[in-house]
Amino acid sequence: MRELAEEQRALHQRTRVASGAPRTRGGQLLRQWLAQPSPVTLALVAVTTLVGVLQVLPGDLSVHLMYFLGYSLVEPWRFLTYAFVHASVLHLAFNMLVLFMVGPSIEQRIGRLPFLAAYLVSAAGAAVAVAWFTPMSAVVGASGAIYALFGMAIGMQRMLGRVQPALLLIVGINLVITFLFSSISWPAHVGGLVIGLALGFGIGLVHQRMRGDQAAKAAWLVIGVVALALAGLFALRVALIL
Repeated sequence: MRELAEEQRALHQRTRVASGAPRTRGGQLLRQWLAQPSPVTLALVAVTTLVGVLQVLPGDLSVHLMYFLGYSLVEPWRFLTYAFVHASVLHLAFNMLVLFMVGPSIEQRIGRLPFLAAYLVSAAGAAVAVAWFTPMSAVVGASGAIYALFGMAIGMQRMLGRVQPALLLIVGINLVITFLFSSISWPAHVGGLVIGLALGFGIGLVHQRMRGDQAAKAAWLVIGVVALALAGLFALRVALIL
């Protein structure tokens, strides 16, 4: 009986491998995760929330991950890591709620990897805006990238149809709030929104004129051009300071 059971398990394993099924439990979980409509959005929410939990532990994690112009020159990862730490639970909760609400529709429209690239480029771009307008300020939070998602949604909706009035109202209210509190980094918010608009109009134009693989490749081109422009702006800012 034992030999029969082992033979059946071996046959089952060979069948799974032949069909392309994951061989390990981790592989199965990864496939299930990727089978979701918006796995990148959920991953960003999960990772950012985990970092938020780690901030509760002894030691100030935000000091090592926050964006500050002087630090970023020698620790360039801060252009991205600052977007995963937050100043408070409310700050974290609001940003993750908006990401969960806005992110999936954009991810499903442009694809997983382009969405991830656009999110990270937007976060870095918001830091560049901070370098230009408030270079002595330290910044934490995903708000710049979140405003970029707002901008992308507006741009893509405008190019592919009609912008939802509710979206414009939400963005308008949040912009007003941005300038009401001195603790909020308005360059990160406004910079993120402008970057998102550039991405949204560019990718929307691509999807308006192309389909399939051509649209996907052209969307990467839009993201790349925006990233290069932001890199150039940061280099110019550093040159002016030095």
